[in-house]
Amino acid sequence: MRLTKFTDLALRVVMRLAVMDEGEVPTSREVAESVAAPYTHVSKVVSRLQHMGVLEARRGRGGGLELTPRGREASVGWLVRRLEGAGDVVGCEDPSAPCPLRGACRLRSALYEAQEAFYAALDPLTVRDLVGGPAGPVVLRLLTGPPSPS
Repeated sequence: MRLTKFTDLALRVVMRLAVMDEGEVPTSREVAESVAAPYTHVSKVVSRLQHMGVLEARRGRGGGLELTPRGREASVGWLVRRLEGAGDVVGCEDPSAPCPLRGACRLRSALYEAQEAFYAALDPLTVRDLVGGPAGPVVLRLLTGPPSPS
C-alpha cells in the first residue's frame, strides 16, 4: 500500500511536534520549513490534524502548534486510517468506469484484507513510540538540519 503525500506530510508534522521541548510552540511556517514542505500544504495538514484532535493551533502572539495528549498517544494505524480515508485500494466502484468483473471478482476482498493487515501492523505503534528513545534526537536533527558550526 502506498500512502498519499498528505498522510506522509501529516506524519512528519506530528513527529516534528512530538520532539519539541516542553513549552516550545512553533508556528506552521516554522514547521513547514523544518519538514521541507510548502507552507500552504502544512496549513492544510495542520487544519486536518486539529480537527482530529491531534494538535492545538493557537493564533497571534504566543501562538503556535502543540500536540495534544491524544496526539502523543495516538496509534499510527488510527492516524493513517483517518488521514487516508475510507475507500478501496483499487477503484472498483468508480461510477465513470465500473469494473466488468465486479460481480465475481475476488481481488477486491483480498486487497481489502491486505489493507486491513497493513493498518493492523501500525495499530500498536504510537506517535510516542516513533520518536522515543534514541530516535527522538535523530528525528529532531534530520528535521532541523545539522548543527551550525560554532
